[in-house]
Amino acid sequence: MKQIVVISGKGGTGKTVITASLAALARNKVMVDCDVDAADLHLLLRATIRERHEFRSGKTALIDRELCTRCGKCRDICRFNAITPDYTVESFSCEGCALCSYICPVKAIRMEENLAGEWFISETRHGPFVHAKLGIAEENSGKLVAKVRQAARDLAKKNNLDYVIIDGPPGIGCPVIASLTGVDQALIVTEPTLSGLHDAKRVIDVARHFNVSVSLVINKYDLNPEMTGQIENYCKEERIPVIGKIAFDKAVVEAMVAGKTIVEYSDSAIKSELIKIWEQLKEG
Repeated sequence: MKQIVVISGKGGTGKTVITASLAALARNKVMVDCDVDAADLHLLLRATIRERHEFRSGKTALIDRELCTRCGKCRDICRFNAITPDYTVESFSCEGCALCSYICPVKAIRMEENLAGEWFISETRHGPFVHAKLGIAEENSGKLVAKVRQAARDLAKKNNLDYVIIDGPPGIGCPVIASLTGVDQALIVTEPTLSGLHDAKRVIDVARHFNVSVSLVINKYDLNPEMTGQIENYCKEERIPVIGKIAFDKAVVEAMVAGKTIVEYSDSAIKSELIKIWEQLKEG
């Protein structure tokens, strides 16, 4: 089983569009959307949910009003001001530190695990798909990423699948680290802008920290040939293979409106380039 993650140092580079195209080209695989804060791969894949699971993470204090003596010790110690004057806990303010439960003299406070989101196993026209939705204002997105990745690996082992194709989140934070850890290859998607190069460098550094092999694709490369050249020079100096350059094409937007990947929608130069990219990823 080979795990390939598609990531970018910033949002809006076309990462999900490329991941969906790879999902259409690959055979005998499972797809995973690790952008649990703002998942959207399911829109292109038209996922039908087969299994729904709760994701519980983090804890919130809960006060038993019958046991509580209103001594005020919990309110005095809570630095987040999460306990109201009538001794109820504001869940959005509580950070789950549990100090109030330790200091309560009558043990009227207990910590309850939060329902932080959901994760799903779905079926698509391209095969099985694992994705998730983190709840509003919830934390621990890295743990939810780890959960969906493990579910995808289990699914791949159970069905003897050859590939796990991961749509990673943007940036370099915890969800990205959870998406990168233990994969075989990372495909960095960038765009020909100064911020695109800057953020690509950051996520490349993170991938290298975890000893993950990296390659790079420049999306919409023809919009800024000079910047594309700078990115290629950087990759040459750092010995990072540039395995594809995708031109700007309005057909990409048309394909998304139609609910299809670009390789399904059009026999364009972009489709040929994406096929080339996938062939190199398989061999890498």
